[in-house]
Amino acid sequence: MDSDSSSDEDDEEINEDAEPILHLQKVAHEGSINRIRSMNQKPEICATWGDTGHVQVWDFSSFIASLEDPGTVTHKDNGIIHNHVPLKVFSGHKDEGYAIDWSPNVTGRLVSGDCNKCIHLWEPTSSDWSVDAKPFVGHSASVEDLQWNPTEENMFASCSVDGTIAIWDIRIGRNPCYAPVKVHNSDVNVISWNSLAGSLIASGCDDGSISVHDIRAIESGEPGKSLVAHFAYHKHPITSVEWSPYEASTLAVSSADNQLTIWDLSLERDAEEEAEFKAKMKEQANAPRDLPPQLLFVHQGQKDLKELHWHPQIPGMIISTAADGFNVLMPSNIDATIPSAGASI
Repeated sequence: MDSDSSSDEDDEEINEDAEPILHLQKVAHEGSINRIRSMNQKPEICATWGDTGHVQVWDFSSFIASLEDPGTVTHKDNGIIHNHVPLKVFSGHKDEGYAIDWSPNVTGRLVSGDCNKCIHLWEPTSSDWSVDAKPFVGHSASVEDLQWNPTEENMFASCSVDGTIAIWDIRIGRNPCYAPVKVHNSDVNVISWNSLAGSLIASGCDDGSISVHDIRAIESGEPGKSLVAHFAYHKHPITSVEWSPYEASTLAVSSADNQLTIWDLSLERDAEEEAEFKAKMKEQANAPRDLPPQLLFVHQGQKDLKELHWHPQIPGMIISTAADGFNVLMPSNIDATIPSAGASI
């Protein structure tokens, strides 16, 4: 063996054993951050909901640029908290909140909802944002989440502690297009509007259940026929739901029961595969005996899961955040019936 190849192998071994290096930039924020969202068209622009009752918009382009240059940030810089002036501070909400979403169709358009049942529309101007002082009102309790329609630029959805989902059109006033639809018997924490099947909205509830509704039934005046699917697998509140941007029938869910699950609504019960699965599970202590056939994948090991997102460029990859850090996982070899293990980082 020549010396060059031996040296290359040594370098590979060193690289494999080396600890990953994480550089970060910290920016001071007044009060705790309830939720943060980046603009679809300009990811360096972020909006934050603070427990102070203020919604702020930030330009983090300089910090992102420094992280992209490996020679700019060192380990000692990781502890520095930078003072940075936000582009916009809105103090018109009467209470703190969690609901906030950037429009995927109109650059800079934003909606924010608070715990006082009010939703405000942000319209971009040449150098700022104009926030409508008159709120959208239709829920009887706190607005927990907001989602713009993925294709219709003037429509968005909201969910609330009152157990309902409402559909809004900013062109026709400050009331919902239709009476808010009761979708759960407890708080609705999160919603996700399907970007590939635009009539479907998924919701996650405080009782751990997940529902999928077809808004075409709501639009036709038959809200009682809108339910497409309902799953009660999780035992604690749902903290995040998101449709896959690659498969219209696939949904990812995180829960306070420390589990992240992936579902495929296109699957139906297969008696033969289900019997095979149950036979395998009998060998495991405390194994669940009746899992929904739509449940593709279960990821465990994180504590107090908060949020998940599908990777925008890598199909099948998910990033999840929790109280003990974040995981990057990419489920592989998923059988249509049997949950499999995935890789986490």
